[in-house]
Amino acid sequence: MAAGSRSHCIDTGTLDHRTTPRYEKVKLEATITQSFGFGKPADTKYLDVANPSTIPPMIGIEAIERAAERLRGQLLDTPCVESRTLSEIVGAQVFLKFENLQFTASFKERGACNKLVDLSEGGAHGVIAMSAGNHAQGVAYHAQRLGLRATIVMPRFTPGVKIERTRGFGAEVVLHGDTLDAARAHALALAEREGLAFVHPYDDEAIIAGQGTVALEMLDAVPDLDVLVVSVGGGGLIAGMAIAAKARKPDIRIVGVQTSRFPAMVNAVQGTHHPQGTSTIAEGIAVGTPGVLTREIIAREVDDLLLVDEGDIEQAVLMLLEIEKTLVEGAGAAGLAALIRHPEQFRGQRVGLVLSGGNIDPLLLAAIIERGMVRAGRLARVRVSARDVPGSLAHITATVAEAGANIDEVHHQRAFTMLAAQNVDVELVLQTRGREHLAAVLEALRGAGFEAVEQR
Repeated sequence: MAAGSRSHCIDTGTLDHRTTPRYEKVKLEATITQSFGFGKPADTKYLDVANPSTIPPMIGIEAIERAAERLRGQLLDTPCVESRTLSEIVGAQVFLKFENLQFTASFKERGACNKLVDLSEGGAHGVIAMSAGNHAQGVAYHAQRLGLRATIVMPRFTPGVKIERTRGFGAEVVLHGDTLDAARAHALALAEREGLAFVHPYDDEAIIAGQGTVALEMLDAVPDLDVLVVSVGGGGLIAGMAIAAKARKPDIRIVGVQTSRFPAMVNAVQGTHHPQGTSTIAEGIAVGTPGVLTREIIAREVDDLLLVDEGDIEQAVLMLLEIEKTLVEGAGAAGLAALIRHPEQFRGQRVGLVLSGGNIDPLLLAAIIERGMVRAGRLARVRVSARDVPGSLAHITATVAEAGANIDEVHHQRAFTMLAAQNVDVELVLQTRGREHLAAVLEALRGAGFEAVEQR
């Protein structure tokens, strides 16, 4: 953004696109960041959501190309390569953009770096952001590189590992409130009180332009892509990518993906009323209120918005780990989840997926892996009924071993069973090679004279 221009960082929490009448003027308190980078109370601004002329001008390809020049050498031009195995599975030619390989393991670095360079060149000395995850780390890291003071406001529920990573980049972390809205309000108050420039996670022209550089790199690597599939939270990534991609290749299709538990952008753009949940494994796109700028861009430039379920995202995380040997968080796997859930929309096409981040909690990852093994039959719970006599358990375990399965857990149940007093239930948790192997193990146990069934 050129020196002397203004960036509108809008508190979208005061605007509900689903309930605002078409011609109602909606009062928004905005923090306008002057070219010198200090937040100051702005004149009251009015946006008529039915009248796009009241929304600040949409950014163009020139701003994204300038951002690309600015970011060159500041962060990775991540690989964009074909996955042959995933292509065979989903019936499309799939190309993966590995944004999880960025230093902070997220695409968020792009917008943060572009915005902070703007502010630094304008004379800013300090910035503030609100985030519970990737945006926080991107702002903290690049503020440290540029010599800017960084304050990050996080909700109190933020996982300790993310707090420590953000502090590790030299940022001052302030824990406030139990929700993102409460943290945002506190961040805006601190920005005004301490003269800090507020860096919005998505509703900012410089942020959107920085995120749009992902599309430029993908089309440089694979010029004949038919469709880009992008996860959507607040909408900064897909808004920037849509502008860049449509400018370079007007006939390319842009598809956004949201989790069915947080369908705010789908509701806002498509006029639907899907209920909103309270939690998701794709916390990076768990945004309750879509951006004002991003919503306008998405409505104009994005061809379709799809919803995926939690199970689809779990499966996608596990497939990327097993097949591509790459670690991706829930939000980063949403694109592949869409190909799993809606394969008919992409069959036979050249599809670009953005693996947008890789910051996943280790305990969540462990749970996803274990649940995935259960769905595939590679981890199974089996109940074996036998006579309660010496040697029975040894016979059962020997039969399982001969069938090639590994015993993970054994529960020998005498009291809590409906069997006769001389019988016993033995519950086994088995590691197998899959459904066919599990069926063979059960058949071997029955052949040895035991009653054996899988417990779901």
